[in-house]
Amino acid sequence: MLGMTEVTGREGTWVFDYDAVRVVPAKAAHPLRLAVGELVVPLAVIAAVGFETDRKGGHLRLRPRAGADPLTHVTGGALPEAADPFRLTIEPKAAASAEYFADGVRDARMVAGVPDGPAEGWLLPAPSAPLSTTGEDGVASFDGDRVRFEWGWAAESSKRSGGAREVAVGDLLGVEWTPKLVRLRPIGPPSTQPASHDPNCFRLWGFKKDIATSALLAASVVARLPHPAAGSASTSDTQGALSAQGVSEDQDTVLRRLRELGELRRDGVLTEDEFSAAKQALLRKL
Repeated sequence: MLGMTEVTGREGTWVFDYDAVRVVPAKAAHPLRLAVGELVVPLAVIAAVGFETDRKGGHLRLRPRAGADPLTHVTGGALPEAADPFRLTIEPKAAASAEYFADGVRDARMVAGVPDGPAEGWLLPAPSAPLSTTGEDGVASFDGDRVRFEWGWAAESSKRSGGAREVAVGDLLGVEWTPKLVRLRPIGPPSTQPASHDPNCFRLWGFKKDIATSALLAASVVARLPHPAAGSASTSDTQGALSAQGVSEDQDTVLRRLRELGELRRDGVLTEDEFSAAKQALLRKL
């Protein structure tokens, strides 16, 4: 078993064991991070990872492959930074550890041959139903089969007069999410009504709690719709093997040696040039 690399930031702790990154939220993290809970992200999910520095330390970011994670897919980069489970704020004293962490993940992706292109199916689990959220328009819920909007006193009369809105997953083409609304896209012509009057649109307050619960609800719905890659030629054999088997014995040996080289660089035994030369020589053996 390879050793683990760990880095702790403001929103939690990330642990890398060379098969997956384990994301553990801090107790005071955003409600969405807490609702997602501990998240295991296999190498096959990861498109990129990097450490971005600034005067206050920086941010460690992990980007899932397109189509790998239903939550990332449905939120489409619209999550507040504090809510993003794939972003970790790093203090200056932990900057070197974050750089080392990012290098390790990138090296492991390369050794394992993780594809850069879109995933052919969801590689991270969808939030479990039933789920519900409150918002400006009332209460939205999803039982795993049907989405239901129950209009409250703040909803426009045009919505309330039509009664509760309920749509089966099989009648949906997609779901749109922003921190201010959840919009269903039923089969048929798209609606031209504004969000305040569209019965397929549920408005949110934009508070931390309803951002969390509505994003999970939207992700749970979208995960039950046809995957974005549905109908395309299947190239999932490689990613399936990566997900199921992790790295091979030869890859394990290379990764262990890369980790040892990284530790020597971190401890000052190897210079940056010596580390790079040794790393390239090792990778050429693959």
